[in-house]
Amino acid sequence: MKILIVDDAEYIVKAFKDMLELYGFEVENARDGEKALAKYKKLNPNLVIMDILMPKLDGISATKKILEYDPEAKIIIVTAVSKFGLEEECINVGAKAFIRKPFKIKELLSIIEKTLGDQVGK
Repeated sequence: MKILIVDDAEYIVKAFKDMLELYGFEVENARDGEKALAKYKKLNPNLVIMDILMPKLDGISATKKILEYDPEAKIIIVTAVSKFGLEEECINVGAKAFIRKPFKIKELLSIIEKTLGDQVGK
């Protein structure tokens, strides 16, 4: 199972990578939305974990572009941004779930499992 982490903060990427690899996921990363789209096309990951605030192309715009390329893409937004209506906006553009930082590892794993459904374990 491949997961693409999209976040411009190196320590966040490392934390996600370390945690998800412990659970058997193969993890790649991109530092901005433009690189995320390019890596998505190259890797075809099972899941994308996307931040909102990033240089070049924000997470909402990157989510839209990935979904234009692959309408079946599974994207979870994980952000510290607290703006009224943001969660609804993310879901409306096609994200499968929305998580606010900080979060509990069990919460993230549960949402990953729900998002991937019967793909988990393949």
